[in-house]
Amino acid sequence: MQAPTFQDILLAQKQIKPYLARTPLHSYSALNELIGTTTYVKHENYQPVGAFKVRGGINLVSRMSVGERTRGVISASTGNHGQSVAYAARLFGVKATIVVPEQANPGKVAAMRGMGAEVLHAGANFDEARLHCEELASMHGYRYIHPANEPLLIAGVGTYALEMLEDEPELQTIFVPIGGGSGASGICLVAKTLNPAIRVIGVQAAASPAGYESWRQHKLVTAPNRTAAEGVATGSAFELTQSILWDHLDDFVLVSEEEIKQAIVWMLECTHSLAEGAGAASLAAAYKLRERLQGQRTGIVCSGGNASLASLREALA
Repeated sequence: MQAPTFQDILLAQKQIKPYLARTPLHSYSALNELIGTTTYVKHENYQPVGAFKVRGGINLVSRMSVGERTRGVISASTGNHGQSVAYAARLFGVKATIVVPEQANPGKVAAMRGMGAEVLHAGANFDEARLHCEELASMHGYRYIHPANEPLLIAGVGTYALEMLEDEPELQTIFVPIGGGSGASGICLVAKTLNPAIRVIGVQAAASPAGYESWRQHKLVTAPNRTAAEGVATGSAFELTQSILWDHLDDFVLVSEEEIKQAIVWMLECTHSLAEGAGAASLAAAYKLRERLQGQRTGIVCSGGNASLASLREALA
C-alpha cells in the first residue's frame, strides 16, 4: 500500500475546497498564559460534522469509481470517521453503512442516521465493530473504507496541516491526537515537507495505548482499549499510518483520562469552544510538556467537538 505524498495532499486541497470551508487557527491569551507560550488552536471542531475526518471522507468518496459508488460503502467507527463517510456519501449519492460499538456516542449515531447512513451496532468496542464491518463488506460486496489504511483519507485530512502552516508558518511544535493515525500522518507529511525542523508530537490516551506502543516498539501491536475518549479509542494500530509515523513523528505522549477531562474544561474556559476527549488531548499534552515549549510557537489540533452530554457533565464535575 503506497503512502500518500505531499503532492497528493495539495491535490486533495483542491478536491475538497468546493465542499468545505477553511477552519480557523486562533491564539487565545488565556491559553497562552496556561501553557506559558504562544499557542494556536486549529479548530477542526468547527467542521460541519464537528471533526476533521470529513476532509478525508470527501476526498475519498469523490474519487470513487462508478462501480464502487453503485456497490455502496461500509466502514466502522466510534463516530467521527462514520460521520465523515456518511456526509461524503450523501454529497455524492452513495449508500453508506456504518458499524459502531454497542455503546457508541448517541449524538454521533443520530448524526450519521440524519445524514442518511444505515448504522449497525456490533461489539463492545471499535475493534470488535471493525471486525464485524469487514465481514459484512466481504459478504455483500460493499466498498470497505478502512479508518486508517486509506491513502486518500490521509491525503484529505492532511489538508488541515496545510492550512495551519499557511496561517502561521512560524509554528515550531504541533500536537495532534492519534487514534488510527490518519490526522497525525497528514500533519507529518506536510510539516516535514515544508519545514523539517517542526516537531510533530502525537498524543494518545494512556488507557488505549496501541498506537503509542506500536510507534515505540516499531512494530504493530495490540493493547487494552479502555479510554472514554472515542476519537483515540482503538486497541490496534494500522500498517499505513504507523509506517508514516515511524518515519516522521518526533515524539509521542500519553495522557490520562483525568488530564483529558481537565483539558476539555480548559478548552471551554480559555477558548469558549467545545472539544470532545480526543479534541482536548492535544491541549492536555501541551500542558504536560509546557516547560519544554517556552519561547516557542505551538500548534494544537482540536480534532473534534462531538462530546456527549454525559462526558461533558463528567468533565465539568
